[in-house]
Amino acid sequence: MNFELTSAYQPTGDQPEAIAQLTEGVLQGVPAQTLLGVTGSGKTFTIANVVKNINKPTLILSHNKTLAAQLYSEFKSFFPNNAVEYYVSYYDYYQPEAYLPGSDTYIEKDLAINDEIDKLRLAATSALLSGRQDVLVVSSVSCIYGMGNPADFYSNVIDVEKGKAVNRNVFLRRLVDSLYVRNDIDLNRGNFRVKGDTVDIALAYSDHILRIIFWGDEVDAIEEVDPLSGITVGVFESYKIYPANLFMTTKEATQRAIHMIEDDLTRQVAYFESMADPTKPKDCTNV
Repeated sequence: MNFELTSAYQPTGDQPEAIAQLTEGVLQGVPAQTLLGVTGSGKTFTIANVVKNINKPTLILSHNKTLAAQLYSEFKSFFPNNAVEYYVSYYDYYQPEAYLPGSDTYIEKDLAINDEIDKLRLAATSALLSGRQDVLVVSSVSCIYGMGNPADFYSNVIDVEKGKAVNRNVFLRRLVDSLYVRNDIDLNRGNFRVKGDTVDIALAYSDHILRIIFWGDEVDAIEEVDPLSGITVGVFESYKIYPANLFMTTKEATQRAIHMIEDDLTRQVAYFESMADPTKPKDCTNV
């Protein structure tokens, strides 16, 4: 899908020339370009036109969350039919652990995660891995922080197709592997519930509930449902369910890490035992 710019205005003044020059520079591979303009001169609108002309996945970087939120709102209004996403740090508050030797005080790590921002981060990641070309991500510099291995995240994507034979219990286990939690009482973001042949999934990156209806071991229907009214807002032939958390890993990687920890533990215990018994040879290679 192409970027579709929606605006009641057309480029005026110096904007058409700036749009043409910036577009040409990107197409020619110019490594850096600077757009100058006073506040309110329409720089965001100018860049939106460049994005439409280039028609490639785009990353907009801002130096802080406040400006990033403003840019996200503006680009969302310019591209209402495209995947405009928001990716910033999801911490409302973060206190790293610390030790004050002067007073012999240990300060425990403390943090508060913004659930809405976490949802938007997952939505941005899901859009990028969906294969869409009309993705624009507005981010603060916090996008440099790790988000886990993208390959592991993508390997845990669940493909659902209407009419396809899928054992319901196998499907539920795959949801758990993708870090969704079963909760048949209170269906919150990242949870799923089971009622007979119907599985409702509160997607971690969307405000809608995904409803999978089984007929025996066959997917009979795939629907998106409004969580408040219960009204079906979309019907699909196929659907991709993305994981409920950015920090995904595979079972193989987990087992490999466990074995490495056990090996390190064995060597460290042997070292401590040798320290206690002077007659035993000391091996300090792994200490």
